[in-house]
Amino acid sequence: MAFTIGLDIGSTYTKGLVLDSDHNIVGRAMKATGARLQEVAKAVVGLTLEAAGVDKDAIDYCITTGYGRHMFDNRDLQVTDLTATARGCSFLFPETRTILDIGGQTMKASKIDELRKVQTFRLNDKCASGTGMFLEKTVRYMGYETEDIGNLLDTAAEAVPISGVCTVFAESEVINHLSNGVPPEDIMFGASMSLTKRSVQLLKRVKPESEVTVVGGILRWTAMAKAIAEELKLDVNVAEEDLPQYTAALGCAILGHIRLNKIKADGPISKDKSEQRDAA
Repeated sequence: MAFTIGLDIGSTYTKGLVLDSDHNIVGRAMKATGARLQEVAKAVVGLTLEAAGVDKDAIDYCITTGYGRHMFDNRDLQVTDLTATARGCSFLFPETRTILDIGGQTMKASKIDELRKVQTFRLNDKCASGTGMFLEKTVRYMGYETEDIGNLLDTAAEAVPISGVCTVFAESEVINHLSNGVPPEDIMFGASMSLTKRSVQLLKRVKPESEVTVVGGILRWTAMAKAIAEELKLDVNVAEEDLPQYTAALGCAILGHIRLNKIKADGPISKDKSEQRDAA
């Protein structure tokens, strides 16, 4: 049995996932990234191997992606997060043609073809109001933790408007709502709807085609997936449980098996500098 590990070193969280040669997910783990990327990458690998119940010597290939993909020295290859996410989404939903990835500090919309290759994409990385960090900042300002977002969204009565296009201006609106006695859950709902509208605007720029798959940490809150689907007026694919947050790591692990099969067919690949560059 061959094992690969995918490591997504994101700006907010680092995720690891181990995949066996039958494409079964045998273990995954996650940890806040923080400032010490090399340390957290090593820690997540250890946690992932422990969750999978395999020793590090059993791992046959490692591919990294994300903001800090170059920070893990024991990688065999690194790929862009667009490439990794396309592979992960296609594995979970084979008919995927459009992807919306709402990350902690960036948001990306892309279209892929039947070969799982990215054809076009749009990126929003200019302001936190278009990312998952916006929701985390909002909930913390109100005195709650990230884990409370789901419950706040589920108990909201209505969404109060949060119209600021910048997170600083949006924060001022949150302060104003709180001073006027607006319930925190309604403010949270308003913030989520603001993020939803921005994500849909970005997605429309790539002219989405079915099937649409949405990934990213905020999709662990079911209210977000529902809001995006309603705004798009389309059905959207959302993976179960926490897999939306592991999609890029999953894609890396899948690409690792593809690489292993190529090595088996063509012979060993020399480990020169090209092995450490981004691969599509």
